[in-house]
This record gives sequence, structure tokens and C-alpha cells, in this order.
Amino acid sequence: MADLNLWNPGLAGLGVGLALATAFFLGMVHGITPDEHTWPITFNYAIGSYSVRGGFRAGLLFSLAFTLQRAIASELAYFAMSDFLAGARWNFAVYIVVGAVMAASGLFILRKGRVPHLFHSHALDHEARDEPAALPRYMPLVHGFLAGWGTGAFAIIVYTVLAPAMHHAYLAFLPGLLFGLGTTVTQMLLGSLFGGWMARRKLDGRARVYVARKMAGRTLSGGGVSFMLVGALGLVDPGLASLSWTTGLRVHNLAHLGVGLMLVVILLVPIAGYAFWKSVREARQRFPASP
Repeated sequence: MADLNLWNPGLAGLGVGLALATAFFLGMVHGITPDEHTWPITFNYAIGSYSVRGGFRAGLLFSLAFTLQRAIASELAYFAMSDFLAGARWNFAVYIVVGAVMAASGLFILRKGRVPHLFHSHALDHEARDEPAALPRYMPLVHGFLAGWGTGAFAIIVYTVLAPAMHHAYLAFLPGLLFGLGTTVTQMLLGSLFGGWMARRKLDGRARVYVARKMAGRTLSGGGVSFMLVGALGLVDPGLASLSWTTGLRVHNLAHLGVGLMLVVILLVPIAGYAFWKSVREARQRFPASP
């Protein structure tokens, strides 16, 4: 029997069972490594929930929608759509869409639940005008489904190696499904940790809610604009996708520092750090009783 090979599954002589096991464990690794559709995104929703349970739910909802997308894309890849899905311009177009969703989510929070109309604003929660709003619970679902259409090393393996290993069209969705479920396992765990981290900040109840939502709103807004800018640049010059630096690590997403990872590390992490610092400072001024 062939051995599980997460680095180069194509060398393993994949049968259906081994291909599905490979998909699941690759999904778990994917959920841990940072990219534009794993924990750097669910972090914002988990932080905004300011609890272990809320963070768990955010990770679950985001990843379930991601799982549905991967199952659909895996089926499409079986019918020779993998070249289209892995195209550089396609990926940068996804960046723009995902960035727009991030920015809209962030602005919803920061505008205290007011959503812009053509000539006026409407408050969804009239009692919460003075506080940052809570995002609708369905937003991680929307974001997870859209973000999943981006492609990287893991997606290419699912589309070009694991989906064809099914040999039957009616099974072709399974690698994407198992990959998404593997991602879901780690995303729920990480979401719980992020939500718990926020809950343990030395702030009283109202201040903690304020910091959590403000931080999430600012990070989503700033990150969303960054995603859209990188996506627009990539559409103008698709060669941007070829920029990468080799690390020597034999772990997908970490073996090469490409545009997606650099976008997260260089832009999203500093934005999140600044958002946390500024939000805590404001909370301590707004709620003097907080430590």
C-alpha cells in the first residue's frame, strides 16, 4: 500500500481511499498555515465575537462555506476546469471580491450597523448607534464561500491530483469536501483560541466588546482595501503572481513566500496590531473603570 505523501501526493500511486485521506490531512495543514482564506481572516470574526464559543462558531461557519466551495470546485476540476481556476488573473479577481466583502464588513461594524444607501444611511440597530455593531452571523459564511475560490498550492493539488484520482464524476467532489472538513477542524480550534484570547483581555464587559468589535472592523476594513489594491495590481500585471521567495520548508503555503502570504504578513498583521492598540486606547478613555 502506498504511503501518505502530503508534499507530493502524485508520487503515492493514489487510490480513492488514499486520495481522500490525503485531502483531509492537507486540509488540516491548510487551516494552520496562514493565507488569504484561513485563520488570518477568521481571526477577525473570532475576535469580534469576544468569546470561545463565538470564535468556535466563526471558524465553523467560515470553514463550512469554504468546504462547500471546495467541493464544487473539485467537481469542476474533474471536468478539466483546473487551468481556469488556477489562472493568475482569476486569483487576483477573487482578491478584489474578497477584499470588497472584508471592507464592507469592517465598515458595517465601524458605522455602528448603518449601511449606506444612495442618498441616506439606515441604522439596522437603532439602540446601538453609539457602539460598534456586531456583524450578522451569516457573514463568515459569505466570506468563506467567496474566499475559497482563490487558488494556491493546496487548491492546485486538490484540483489537479486528488480530484482526477476519483476516476468517476460522481465522486469528484469528495476531495474538495474532505479538504474543507480538514480545514474546518483546525479553523474551529483556532477560532476558539482567538475568541478566548479576546475574552481574557483585562477589560470590563463593555470595554471588551468595544475593543473586539472596533479591532475587527478596522482590521477588516484595512485588510479589505489592501486585498483590493493587490488584486487590481495583479489584474494589470499578472506577473505579480510569480513573485515568491523560497524558504526551504517542505510545507505547502510556507515553502514559498508568495503574494498571498506576503499580503497577510506585511499588511494584515500590522493592521491588526495597530487596530488592537488604538481600540484599547479608545476603550480606556471611553470606559475609565477598565484597568
